[in-house]
Amino acid sequence: MAAGNSHSDVPPPGERLPASAALSARELRQQLRSAVSSVLALTVLTGGVFPLILSAIAVPLFPYQTSGSLAFLRGAVIGSRLIGQSFTGPQWFQPRPSAAGAGYDATASGGTNLAPDNRKLKEGEAGFAGIRALAAQYRERNRLARDAAVPIDAVTRSGSGLDPDISPANAFLQAARVANARGLDERAVRRLVAAYVVPPQLGFLGEPRVPVLELNLAVDRLQQQTAPRSPLPR
Repeated sequence: MAAGNSHSDVPPPGERLPASAALSARELRQQLRSAVSSVLALTVLTGGVFPLILSAIAVPLFPYQTSGSLAFLRGAVIGSRLIGQSFTGPQWFQPRPSAAGAGYDATASGGTNLAPDNRKLKEGEAGFAGIRALAAQYRERNRLARDAAVPIDAVTRSGSGLDPDISPANAFLQAARVANARGLDERAVRRLVAAYVVPPQLGFLGEPRVPVLELNLAVDRLQQQTAPRSPLPR
């Protein structure tokens, strides 16, 4: 084949492609119909049928988990064991700081998205406490020395802003404050913390952790058990 004929199939500029090389309107409609049908079918299957099947299986087998893993105190719902929440007052173990909405907002889960070397993350600004300020508050709240080491999870916000767990080191440092506020023996509170340390999954996935809500419920029960009972009337 001559070199000059190597592009003989390409039409000269200005000429239209042959009818056989172009999609007909009918073929275009067929492809469009197939694409739209596929999207609709997948939406129904993955967004409707599949969740319904999973729910039909999970609800009778795991009623507690599918209802939200709710925690109760004296008959009232006080939270979910899967979602971190704020605890105020020295008598409670404190969770990680939160950047979810105005704080611990389950409808606005999210972190700060600040890099580790970001000045705002370290120093803070108006309306946003940085690591330095959070560490100072943590030391003061738990009566630690001004140069005492602070667990990283006590001064950083989780990626979801709703982390329900803290590190064992964080929990043990709070034990003295909680015990003092409740009039409990610190050793008993520390034993309670140790009992609620959850090991890594399968022994190697993740880090040991302490569920804050469950620990607070346990320390509340401990206080009720150790509280002196009023003498019966004679």
